[in-house]
Amino acid sequence: MLKSKTVFYCQNCGASASKWIGKCPSCNMWNTYIEEIVVKENNVSPWKKGTDFDKNKIVKPKKISEISSIGETRIITYDNELNRVLGGGIVPGSIVLIGGEPGIGKSTLLLQMAVKLKIKALYLSGEESETQVKMRAERLGIKNEECYIFSIPDLNLIFQVINELKPEIIIVDSIQTLYTNAIDSAPGSISQIRECTSELLRFSKETNVPVFLIGHITKDGIIAGPKILEHMVDTVLQFEGDRHHTYRILRATKNRFGSAAEIGIYEMINTGLREVTNPSEILITQRQEPLSGISISSAIEGIRPLLVETQALVSSAVYGTPQRNSNGFDLRRLNMLLAVLEKRCGFYLNTQDVFVNIAGGIRLDDPALDLGIAVSILSSFHNQIINTGFVFAAEIGLSGEVRAVGKIEQRITEAEKLGFKTIIISKYNQKGLQKSKIEVIPVSKIEECLDFIWI
Repeated sequence: MLKSKTVFYCQNCGASASKWIGKCPSCNMWNTYIEEIVVKENNVSPWKKGTDFDKNKIVKPKKISEISSIGETRIITYDNELNRVLGGGIVPGSIVLIGGEPGIGKSTLLLQMAVKLKIKALYLSGEESETQVKMRAERLGIKNEECYIFSIPDLNLIFQVINELKPEIIIVDSIQTLYTNAIDSAPGSISQIRECTSELLRFSKETNVPVFLIGHITKDGIIAGPKILEHMVDTVLQFEGDRHHTYRILRATKNRFGSAAEIGIYEMINTGLREVTNPSEILITQRQEPLSGISISSAIEGIRPLLVETQALVSSAVYGTPQRNSNGFDLRRLNMLLAVLEKRCGFYLNTQDVFVNIAGGIRLDDPALDLGIAVSILSSFHNQIINTGFVFAAEIGLSGEVRAVGKIEQRITEAEKLGFKTIIISKYNQKGLQKSKIEVIPVSKIEECLDFIWI
């Protein structure tokens, strides 16, 4: 006999309570608890129904030496950018969550991966019909007889199909559209998302079948649903970019099997997403003539060195309070750099509007961008052009000193590969530095750069 009970869930964080609460004790938000009816069927997971799963099997804890290891066995996709972000490929039994703005290319990315893989893939579409998915696959121009499409969002029916088909990889588009009869609430609610994800997680861990989940995001840019959703999965990927621009960035914000600082760069074209193998070339604008306020900085994302164009515009403030605006660079760090330039270096910018932009629509947090941002601001302030053959890679401290940054040899090699002739670094980065064809200029203060960079 089915048993039901009433539970109140917080729509912000997913916390539960047996009665209504005005203020959530977990996230401190007001009036976020709603009532939901939970129906409990039995203790057997839906995916285990109809299988030879033994309910009376005795489970004991094992010594760590007795546990068999899968080693570094991964499923290597034909997408090198995705392999890099995942840490070297898809780990069997892992569950990956991908979030992003509507229309950014999440479904295209995973469908492209499914049809390129030479293994049996099951694509679960709760938002599009099989015909619509077929049209998208034809546009990609790739055929794979081992890619199966199923567009019914009922989790019980999905597990029946999985038990019959035995897929080697599963893609869910999207987790907010799935529902289970164990929860008496609408698809997309906190309890439905948590319960469906929990069942898929159980299935993935016990069968070693990797599962990819596509997740919607809220207006604040976070993945919709309970925060526990991001804790349950093994990897969280964020697909970023502007729908009005062609370049997309796949960023890992959590990864249990690799670095969480990796990014993959794609270009959206008519036939799908194209991998960008050398992002430095697209992040540096090709200009007809040199302009003031523009410099080239070296950044590291994960293990990948990037050369990016840092742009700055300084103009007289029209209103009483000067504006500070930044795209792709931390605004608080920009304010710190402006304070250092004024207090330590004597450049009076307190009556100037300052705008900073990282070209290409990319967002970076590497402190090695500090020196490039600072010289771009001074270039625009004095309306002097920076030599186009220079690259900057150093952090700036509060006392105005130029500090060392990590992986300096990779930064120098990338600058040399792209044809730059000079790189300015901190003098504290010289230790153990190998000789290279590119000229390396060490400096200890911001003012020392100004003796070399002007045309």
